[in-house]
Amino acid sequence: MSSLNYSPPAKEEDVCWTEKQGLWLNIVVKEEEEEKDVTVKGDEEASRVKAEDHEEITVTTKEEDEEEEYETGDLINTRERRHSHSDSRKSTSGEQDLETPKPVRPHQCPHCVKSFKWLCYLKEHERIHTGEKPFQCSQCDKSFTQLGSLKIHERSHTREKPYHCSHCENTFFSSGDLLKHKRIHTAERPYRCSQCGKSFIQLGNLKRHLRTHTGEKPYHCAYCEKIFTQLVNLKRHERTHKGEKPFQCSQCEKSFTEFGSMKRHERIHTGEKPYHCSQCEMRFSSSWCLKSHKRTHSGEKLFQCSQCVKSYTRLGDLKRHERTHTG
Repeated sequence: MSSLNYSPPAKEEDVCWTEKQGLWLNIVVKEEEEEKDVTVKGDEEASRVKAEDHEEITVTTKEEDEEEEYETGDLINTRERRHSHSDSRKSTSGEQDLETPKPVRPHQCPHCVKSFKWLCYLKEHERIHTGEKPFQCSQCDKSFTQLGSLKIHERSHTREKPYHCSHCENTFFSSGDLLKHKRIHTAERPYRCSQCGKSFIQLGNLKRHLRTHTGEKPYHCAYCEKIFTQLVNLKRHERTHKGEKPFQCSQCEKSFTEFGSMKRHERIHTGEKPYHCSQCEMRFSSSWCLKSHKRTHSGEKLFQCSQCVKSYTRLGDLKRHERTHTG
């Protein structure tokens, strides 16, 4: 064979990059981001698409979902898989095979059981284990394992919400947030607790709920010995140590560590009392005031004196009583 006709074999990473250039990456990271599946959709016109639109990852920007981490699942070339399925169904004689072979994924993650068809996808996935976050936000100090995650995050700075709900007027930063929101309209609750039967709209909500059964409290305060089942509760608690009060009343100069506290305070200005007692006509500005009031109907006395046998329906009544012991 003449040396002029010889072409060296392409490296697998070069083949992978060529393959990726022909794809429209639509990566969907589901909530609780702890066990999320990602799919890659092929598009023959992707060469005309801007580079920053090659990936799209759905994340949740709400504080309640901050404990969820980005995780990349198996990346599958769906166009190739579709072709391989149609080819494998037919034998050389044109007859259909009884079994369709699974896609070959020779690249195994050394940290978990996941495997990938291309080496570049494996390297991208391994960032989850190594903690590498090469994509830095230009507006703040946050960094991400994937470009798509960064793009979604940047919308929190620009306030761009390109995803519109077809049932209401709500808009969202990511398609994942939109999908989760739509379950409110459809009443779909696909995540069921195996311990009590409760079902949830989001996987993250189920995982947080399961901690009520296991008693797990993985979040430790850096300033004291308190531990919490949810990251959002830890962050809220740590504000009391740091003196942070990020929520300011729009009517006066008061500020609060919690959003709910600010909302309750604002009802003092507006006079709003949205909580109604079902047994009488009284109305209250907060749910805890309503709960305290309902004990007057039920006769429940939760607050027990540590010095004697008396108990009370309200904490304030107990405090006043205890002063009779202390003088």
